[in-house]
Amino acid sequence: MKKTHIPLLTALLGAALSSAVAAQVPQSQPAGVAAPAAAPMAKPNYEAPTAKATPTAAPVAPAPGQPPAAVQDGAPATAAAQDPAAQKAEFERLLRAQVLLDRAHFSPGEIDGAFGSNMRQALSGFQKARGLAVSGKLDDATWNALNTDSAPTLVSYALAQADVAGPFRPVPTDMMEKAKLPTLGYATPAEGLGEKFHASPALLEKLNQGKNLGQLGTQIVVPNVVGTPALAPAARVVVYNEARILTLLDASGNLLAQYPASTGSEHDPLPIGDWKIEGVLRNPTYHYNPKLFWDAQPGDKKATVPAGPNNPVGVAWIDLSKPHYGIHGTPVPGLVGKTESHGCIRLTNWSAAEVAGLVQAGTEVVLRD
Repeated sequence: MKKTHIPLLTALLGAALSSAVAAQVPQSQPAGVAAPAAAPMAKPNYEAPTAKATPTAAPVAPAPGQPPAAVQDGAPATAAAQDPAAQKAEFERLLRAQVLLDRAHFSPGEIDGAFGSNMRQALSGFQKARGLAVSGKLDDATWNALNTDSAPTLVSYALAQADVAGPFRPVPTDMMEKAKLPTLGYATPAEGLGEKFHASPALLEKLNQGKNLGQLGTQIVVPNVVGTPALAPAARVVVYNEARILTLLDASGNLLAQYPASTGSEHDPLPIGDWKIEGVLRNPTYHYNPKLFWDAQPGDKKATVPAGPNNPVGVAWIDLSKPHYGIHGTPVPGLVGKTESHGCIRLTNWSAAEVAGLVQAGTEVVLRD
C-alpha cells in the first residue's frame, strides 16, 4: 500500500462530516487481521479509566504547527467554531487522532472524524496507559503522545478484485427474510471498504468524491490503519459495562488493547462475573430462537441465518461458558458502544476479528459493572 503524505486531507475535504446512524440489529448465540507483537501498554492490574464527559464547546483549530487545544464533548457553540475553515481544520485533526488511536490499539470504533463517546473512551484509555492525566480530551500532552507515531493519516489504495466482486445486495431487516438469503454479504462496496479500513462509508465517500468505489483499480485514499504491528495473545479479557469497553490484558495484567463495546440492557443485562472462553468460530451462521428474545416479532420461528458480515453476530463468535452468551461482531459498526445489546458483548466486525485471533478456549473473561 503506497503512503500519501497529507496535504491530501486539506485538498480532499470540504466541510466537517456528519455521522449517519443505522437501525439496531438483534443478537444471539450462534476475520480478522492478524499482524506482528506490540509491547504491553499499561501498568499491571489495569483498571478502566474513569473520565466523565461534560458537554462544552469544541475549540477552534490551532494555527499550523501549533498543538491543539483540548477537545470536549458537544457541538461547537462559538461563532468562530462555526466557521467552515475552522470546522475543516478541526475535522482533519480529529480524523488524525482517531487514526493514531486505532494504530495504537485504542479503537475509537468507526473512524468518522467526529468526537463522540467512543473516541472519548479511547482517549481515556490511551491517557491512562501512557501515564497522562485522564480527561478523555484531546489535550496538548495527548496530541503530542499520539504523534510520536509519525505515520500519515491517509494512504492511497487501489481497489482490488475482492473489494468490487460482490455480490452486493440490500440486507433485509426481518430475521425471517435474512434466513432466506444464501449469504449476508455487504450491501455496497463502500460498506466493505469501511470495514476493511475501520471507517464509516460516509467518510470514505467524502474523502473520495467523484470516485467510483465499485470499479476495479480505482485509486482512493483510506485511513492508515492496516498493517500495524500485531498484538501478543491475550491472557485475560475484561469488559466494563458502565464504560462500554472491552480490554485485553497479558498474563501480568498489562493492557494490550481496548475496544468500544455494547454490553447488555435492562431487559438483558450483562452477566457480571468470571467466565471462560469455550471456543472461537469465524464467519458463523446464526441460530435464531425467538423464545430467547423479549422483543422477537410475532410469528417469528426458529431459523438459521447464513454467514456473512451482515449476519447478526458479524464475522466472529467467541463463545462464553455462560450459555447463550458470547463476544461477537455486528452488521452496524456505527452503533457499537452507543446502543444496548441482548446481553452479549458486541464489537465492530474488525475488532471482533482481531480479538478472535488473540484468545483461545480457556482464556479468562471477567465481566464487570
